[in-house]
Amino acid sequence: MNGVEIRAARVDDAREILEIYGYYVSRTAVSFEYDVPTVEEFRQRMAKTLEKYPYFAAVRGNHIAGYAYAGPFIERAAYQYAAEVTIYLAADERRQGIGKALYGALEAALGEMGIRNLYACIGWPAAEDEYLTWDSARFHERMGYVKCGKFHKCGYKFERQYDMIWMEKIIGCVQNDHGLW
Repeated sequence: MNGVEIRAARVDDAREILEIYGYYVSRTAVSFEYDVPTVEEFRQRMAKTLEKYPYFAAVRGNHIAGYAYAGPFIERAAYQYAAEVTIYLAADERRQGIGKALYGALEAALGEMGIRNLYACIGWPAAEDEYLTWDSARFHERMGYVKCGKFHKCGYKFERQYDMIWMEKIIGCVQNDHGLW
């Protein structure tokens, strides 16, 4: 992780962050999105996220090596203490501790917001192939997430069907008028 700084992402980072995401859209089934968004669309997505949730960039030298952000788990008041988390690293920046550092910053920020439950939605192949591996699930396991759900053959990309799993991590307790839970 030498020379990598974790900082708050800015909407001005959209073009460079989109370059990272675009790889996963066009070459993998990590994202079930088919078309790479435009820079303007991606900028708007980032701005919407930043209205309420943290968004971090890992910067090495003068380029972004990866990013992580959170968003609502489900848009209902009852889920206000839960968030969905997302992380992407540049293909040549994986397995260097950057993901761990990004998630550390993200989890700390979410904890300060009172978020208790974190959820990650992950593409899951029946068998690893050239488009999708179990690497994301393995990373999340190392970060303390546990598998809590599976949807069968719900994603279709590159003329293949993929499952989707949900992984969960509890990062704290919530204090409300009725005590801790």
